[in-house]
Amino acid sequence: MSHARATTLTRRGLLAAGGALGLGAALAACGSEKAKDGGSGDGAGAGKSGPWTFEDDRGRTAKAGKVPSSVVAFVGVAAALHDYGVPVKGVFGPTTTKDGKPDVQAGDLDVTKVTVLGNEWGQFNIEKYAALSPDLLVSTMFDSAGTLWYVPEEQKKKIFALGAQTVGISVYDRPLTQPLERMRALAGSLGGDVTSEQVKQAKKRFEDAAARLRAAAKAKPGLKVLVGSASQDLFYVSGSNLSVDLEYFKALGVDLVEPPESAKKQGGGWYESLSWENIDKYPADIIMMDNRSSAIQPAAITQATWKKLPAVKAGQVIARNPEPILSYDKCVPLLDDLAKALETAKKVA
Repeated sequence: MSHARATTLTRRGLLAAGGALGLGAALAACGSEKAKDGGSGDGAGAGKSGPWTFEDDRGRTAKAGKVPSSVVAFVGVAAALHDYGVPVKGVFGPTTTKDGKPDVQAGDLDVTKVTVLGNEWGQFNIEKYAALSPDLLVSTMFDSAGTLWYVPEEQKKKIFALGAQTVGISVYDRPLTQPLERMRALAGSLGGDVTSEQVKQAKKRFEDAAARLRAAAKAKPGLKVLVGSASQDLFYVSGSNLSVDLEYFKALGVDLVEPPESAKKQGGGWYESLSWENIDKYPADIIMMDNRSSAIQPAAITQATWKKLPAVKAGQVIARNPEPILSYDKCVPLLDDLAKALETAKKVA
C-alpha cells in the first residue's frame, strides 16, 4: 500500500468533484493510534470530572479540565459519535436535503435536535457556534496537512479563536479499519459506551461482511468494478489508492478499475475526469455510484452514453458513500451491498 503523501488538490476541488474522489488508503504516519483519556479509550471518560486528553491524527493532543460536553462536529462525525451514544450539540456539512429530510451523511442523527451551523460548502455560522459555548470541534481530514473538513479556510482563525479544542480524524491514505478504530477511541474518550454488547455485535457483523466480500470477490475474479460520480458536465472515475473504503475493498480482493496516475494527475491523484462521450473508456461489470447529495444520482442521468453502458443495461449499478459514517454499524452495509452485487452479477464487459 502507498504511504501518506501531500496532495495539491484543494478541499474545494475535492468537493466540486463530488464523490468520485477516492478518500483514504494505507496508514499514514501521522500521530499516535491511541486515545488518551486517562484510560484506554474504551469509555473510561464517562462521568469523569478529571482531565481529558486525546491525541488526534495530526499528532496534536487536545486537552480539557473535564470531558467535553458541548461538542460540535462535521455531520458524518456526529452521526458516528451518535452510534456510540455521544451527544453532539451542533453540526456542519450536508445535514438535510432540499426537501428537509436527513442527508445520507446524517445517519441516524435526529437533525431536528442539533444546531445546524451550515448545510453547504463554505457555510459555518460563527454566531450560532459561539452561542453553543463549544469545548470541542471535531472533523475528518482528507489531506496530509491536517485540514479539518468543511471548516471554511477563510473563517477558521475566527472559529479557532473561540477556544474550543479541535480534533481531526484522518480518512486520507489509510484503510477503512483505521479510522473506524480511531473514531471508536474518540467516542470512548468522550464517555461513549464503546464496549457494549451492541457495539461488539456491530463489529462482528462488520467482520462477517468483510469475510463475505472476500469470498464473493474470490468466487468472481473476472468481474470489474468501476467507481464513479456524476456531475452535469463530467463523469469522474475514482482511483482507489487514497480511499478508505476502496483501498479496503481492494485488499479484500475486489477487482477495481484503476485509472493510471497520469490520468488522475489533474484530480490530485484522486480521480480521472471524463466527458460523457467517453465514459465507456473502462470496461466494467459493476458500477458503484456516489450517493451523496453533491452528485447526480443514476436515476437522473439522461446521457445516452450512460444508458448504453453494459453494467447499466444489466442493472448492475449500486450506491457508494465516499464519506462513510465511521461506526461499525454504518459500515456493514458498504461491504454487504458490494458482496451481494458480486454474488449476483453477470460478466457483461
